[in-house]
Amino acid sequence: MSKTIDLKLDWATHEAAKYACEKWHYSKSVPVPPLVKVGVWESEIYIGCVLFSRGATQNLVKPYGLKQTEGCELTRIALKSHAAPVSRIMSLAIKFLKKSNPKLRLIVSFADPNQGHYGGIYQATNWIYTGKTPPSVEYLDYRGNRWHGRQVSKAGVKVQFGSARKTPKIADCEKIYCDGKHRYLYPLDKSIKKRVQALSKPYPKRAGSKDSVASCDQQGEGGANPTPALQNQ
Repeated sequence: MSKTIDLKLDWATHEAAKYACEKWHYSKSVPVPPLVKVGVWESEIYIGCVLFSRGATQNLVKPYGLKQTEGCELTRIALKSHAAPVSRIMSLAIKFLKKSNPKLRLIVSFADPNQGHYGGIYQATNWIYTGKTPPSVEYLDYRGNRWHGRQVSKAGVKVQFGSARKTPKIADCEKIYCDGKHRYLYPLDKSIKKRVQALSKPYPKRAGSKDSVASCDQQGEGGANPTPALQNQ
């Protein structure tokens, strides 16, 4: 008889999300806020988080005829060794997201082939694939963290979503030329599903994919502070 998995999802603190991203995600970084931070526990042990954000650009969902507040990006799935399928964890996290942000209509996510990712988890859960983004330039800081071109600046300060934020300085980073990322869409209502379904393309090959979350033996501590809605920030 298979053992029942004691899986729990709840809101995570910024500290818990930061720990998971730095320990268990290849980016080693936390996305720019506002964020919805969903923590994940198995047998009362914190095993990571799922993060949603507005994305790196204010035009994330504009191509689909939506306002900025009607869509978001699934930005991180940062987990240590775990028993529950990633697909189940992601599905529950999306329910959390939808409950706290009832006006959301579309989730966008990207799989980075530069990291060996092709979107296997999105393919397994029937996300809509719409092709690759154009090639881009990223920046590698001295800590080994990778940053999108919109997340760095010459002066080390940039206005993002109306607030001035510190950013890595371009002069302190190594420039990296990257292939485009695979783009996946997850509609949250029938109307937008019909709209984006017309953009659907065949899934990219999964051969050699590294989409499963890398294991890690370190344990972290979670939190349960409520997360404000993306639409209210």
